[in-house]
Amino acid sequence: MSVSTAALSPVWNLRAAGARAFAIAFSLMSAAAAGMVFHIYGAADGVTAVDLVRSGLIFLSTWWLAWGAGTAMLGLFAGPRPRIPEVRGQISGKTVVIVPVYNEEPSITFARIAAMDDSLRATGAGVAVDFAILSDTRDEAIAAEERHWCARLLARQGGEGRIFYRRRDKNTGRKAGNIEEFITTSGRAWDYAVILDADSLIEGETVLTMIRRMEADPKLGLLQSLPRVIGARTVFGRAMQFAASFHSPVFAHGLAAMQGRTGPFWGHNAIVRIRAWAESCGLPELPGRPPFGGHILSHDYVEAALLSRAGWTVRLDDDLQGSFEEGPENIVDHAKRDRRWCQGNLQHGKVIGAPGLKAWSRFTLFQGIFAYIAPVIWLAFIGASVIATATASGPDYFPQENWPFPVFPYDQTAKAVGLALGIFGLLVMPKLLVVLDAALSGRSAAFGGAGASLRAMLSELALSSLIAPVLLAFQCRSVVQVLLGRDGGWPPNNRGDGGLDFADAWAAGRWISGWGVVGLGVAQYFAPALTLWLLPVLLPMLLAPGLIWWTSQPAAPGRFPVPEDRVLPGIVARHNAVLRDWHSDMVETSVA
Repeated sequence: MSVSTAALSPVWNLRAAGARAFAIAFSLMSAAAAGMVFHIYGAADGVTAVDLVRSGLIFLSTWWLAWGAGTAMLGLFAGPRPRIPEVRGQISGKTVVIVPVYNEEPSITFARIAAMDDSLRATGAGVAVDFAILSDTRDEAIAAEERHWCARLLARQGGEGRIFYRRRDKNTGRKAGNIEEFITTSGRAWDYAVILDADSLIEGETVLTMIRRMEADPKLGLLQSLPRVIGARTVFGRAMQFAASFHSPVFAHGLAAMQGRTGPFWGHNAIVRIRAWAESCGLPELPGRPPFGGHILSHDYVEAALLSRAGWTVRLDDDLQGSFEEGPENIVDHAKRDRRWCQGNLQHGKVIGAPGLKAWSRFTLFQGIFAYIAPVIWLAFIGASVIATATASGPDYFPQENWPFPVFPYDQTAKAVGLALGIFGLLVMPKLLVVLDAALSGRSAAFGGAGASLRAMLSELALSSLIAPVLLAFQCRSVVQVLLGRDGGWPPNNRGDGGLDFADAWAAGRWISGWGVVGLGVAQYFAPALTLWLLPVLLPMLLAPGLIWWTSQPAAPGRFPVPEDRVLPGIVARHNAVLRDWHSDMVETSVA
C-alpha cells in the first residue's frame, strides 16, 4: 500500500528554496566583503591590473569557503526535516543489492555480502532480498578467487536463486556501464536496487527502511544514505574517519535541506527505483577522446541530474543510520582516487549544458567542477601576489609638486590581518559550532565527551592544515594533467593497512618538495617580504615525503575517537566474524 506524499511537496520545495537563498546570499556576501577589503588594501599604493586579478581570485576562493561554512550553518540551524513516510506492513516490491567489484580482495568482499544477508534475515521481516555481484575484474587469478568465494558464499547462505555472480568479458563504461548492463538485461526482475561499492556495508534494518520509504513515495527515484567511514588505522585514515563521523552529519543535514527533491547521488549506499533508472539514466559516451571525452567517470551526479530531469525525486535522507564504507588510508591512495574524480568532474563541462536539466542540477555540476578549480585559484593568487610585490614601486612621499611636507601612506596592515582572520574563520567557525552543538545535544558522548571531541577536532584541524598544501599540489597536478590531455583511467582501489615505507613516500612526494624549493627561492628572491607569509604553504611542501610517510603510520589509540571504538556496529561485527571463520577454515584445511 502506497502513501501519497504529494502534500509534502510544497513543504520540501519551500524549505529547499529558503535554504538555497541563505547559502547563496551568505557565500556571495562573504566573498564580496573579502574582495572589497582586499581591493582597498591593494589600492593603498595605486590600483594595478595585478591588484584587480588578486581581488577577483580572493572573491572566488572566499565564495567556495563560505559555501561550505553556509552548508554547515544550515545543518546546525535548519531544524528537523518534514516527516518522511514509510510503508508499514508487508513489503510488496522486490529488491536486489548490487555489488560491483573490480580487482578487489574476494574473501573480504564476499564476507561483506554474507554479513548483510545475515543482517537482513535477523530482522525477521520475511523480506527476500537478492544479491548480484557484478565483476569487472581484469586479473584472471583474482577472478578465479571470486568464483571460489562465491561458491563458499552460496554454500554458507543457501543462496541458490537469491545470490548471483556475473563477470563481464569487457568492462565497457566501467562501474556505470556494469550497472547499466545489468539493469538493461536483468533489471525487470526487481523493483528496487540497492547500489553498493565493494567496501560498503549496510545494516539489514537500514535496507528495509530504505525500501519502505521507496514504497511510500511512488515518485521517489533515488534515496541516498550518509555512509560513515569505518576501519581506519593510520593517522591520515583516522583523522578522515573522525571528520566524516563528527562533522559530516551536520554538513549532510544542511545539504539535504538545500537539495530538497533534487538531491545528490554519491554512487553507492543508495537505493534506486529500477524503472526510473532504466528510463532515465542511460549515460552517453561524450564526444572526443579522454580525458574530456569517452565514458563519464563521475557518473553519479550525472545520473542524479538525469533522474531529476525526468521528474523523479532524488533525496538524501541524512537520518538513515547503519550505512558504512571504507576510506583511503594514506595521502597517496587519496590522491589516486581524487585524480579519477578530478577527471570525471571536469568532464561535466560537456554535460552541464544538456537540455532539460534542472537549474539546481546544473549548479551542482558546476560545484563539482569548481571543487577542482579552487586549488588552482589559490595557487594563482599566490603567484599573483609574488608578482605584485616584486613589481610594486616604492612609496612616493612627495606626490604633490612643490609641497614641502611628506605624505605618508596609510597603514593597511589591519585590513590584511582582518582579511586573513576572516578567511581562516570560515574554515574554523563551522567546526567550532559543530563541537558546541555536539556538547549541548549530548552527541559528543559517543566521541568520548565534550573535551575529547574538542581535542580531536583541534588535532584534526591542525593535521588537515598541515597536509593541505600537499593535497593542493596533488589536485593542481591532476587538473594540469587533464588539461594537457592525459587520461588517468580507473585504477583499482588499494585496501589493506595503508602503511607506506619512506622510499614509497619519497617517490610519491619528492616532486612536491622540489616545487617547494622553487617556490621558496622565487619568493625570497623576488618578494622577500612575502616569504614569512608563504611559509605555512611552502614548509609542508618541502616536507611532503615525510608527511606522506608519517600520516600513513598507525595512529595512537584514542587519538581520533569515533563511536565505533566503543560499540562496534552489528554489521561490522558480523562481517569480522564471517571473515574469521572463513580464514580459520582455510588454516585448518591447509594444516590437514
